[in-house]
Amino acid sequence: MNPIKGFTVDAAAIRTIGENLQRPECILAQRDGSLLAADARGGVMQIDTSGEQRLILPAGADAVSGSDGLTSGSLPNGLALDAEGNVVIANIGTDRVELLSRAGELRILLDEIDGKPMGKVNFALRDSKNRLWITVSTRVNPWPNAIRANLADGYIVIIDEQGARIVADGLAFTNEIRFDAQEEFLYVAETTAKRVSRFRVLENGELGPRETYGPSQLGSGLIDGIAFDAYGNLWCAMIFADRLVAILPTGDVHTIMDDGNKHATERFEAAFATGEIVPMSVIEQTGGTIAPWITSVTFGGPDLKTVYLGSLKHSSIPYFRSPVAGLPMVHW
Repeated sequence: MNPIKGFTVDAAAIRTIGENLQRPECILAQRDGSLLAADARGGVMQIDTSGEQRLILPAGADAVSGSDGLTSGSLPNGLALDAEGNVVIANIGTDRVELLSRAGELRILLDEIDGKPMGKVNFALRDSKNRLWITVSTRVNPWPNAIRANLADGYIVIIDEQGARIVADGLAFTNEIRFDAQEEFLYVAETTAKRVSRFRVLENGELGPRETYGPSQLGSGLIDGIAFDAYGNLWCAMIFADRLVAILPTGDVHTIMDDGNKHATERFEAAFATGEIVPMSVIEQTGGTIAPWITSVTFGGPDLKTVYLGSLKHSSIPYFRSPVAGLPMVHW
């Protein structure tokens, strides 16, 4: 039996870790129990199991980065770890892929593709062959102007021994990506299409044709972060509705958490359905109380059964216990 059958999050059982965080959009859990969280001050917050925090910033950088937390300044978004433990940062503010050492040394890995600016770099993922996969949500700036149902200008880049190249294009606000346990398929959250797509990964790093994984529409909210558990359920964070759902191996969808503002979500959905740019005044009204503007889901803890929720608006990281372990990431 599927371990999450019948499972829903009990709000009373949720705890938090971290304080005074800024835009903890993406979270990496490490074997030693510590967490790394993206931080809008232009770096990464390391949080130890004791709760002690250390903000890792590029050497010489000011922690007050001038960021508005949403569209301007240095905005670390998706995070990955390279083989040496340095943090690969998909920076949606600087529009580039960066490498930040634990000592604060910053190096630019990629800031253009095919001789052009990259656009809104969103997420980074490393595979078992030590290749980096990068998503770019949109070429539109500022990115909130791409939150509409009729735009698909996102793409996926691979960085390997041959260099950097686009391997998939024409995606609807490309967001988080994940591999299944065998790295047979690359799964992609297409935010403004409200769906998960997947591509078969070919031996040379190229991708096969796009196919929809699970339902063509995941319901209210827009899909942002995704993560597999060890059973094969794909957990999906639905921003603006603040829902957490899972696509089961059968293709069915199970709701794990529903914490949004119902009426604000309805107004957002009505505006989104027009195909026009959704006004920020409408978006700003959405969000719940557990992980306002939920963005990601991360499995951690010694047994990988602790679930951490990333968000754009919370100043700490909510977490709860799962009945099933997460699928270990390559750095685990």
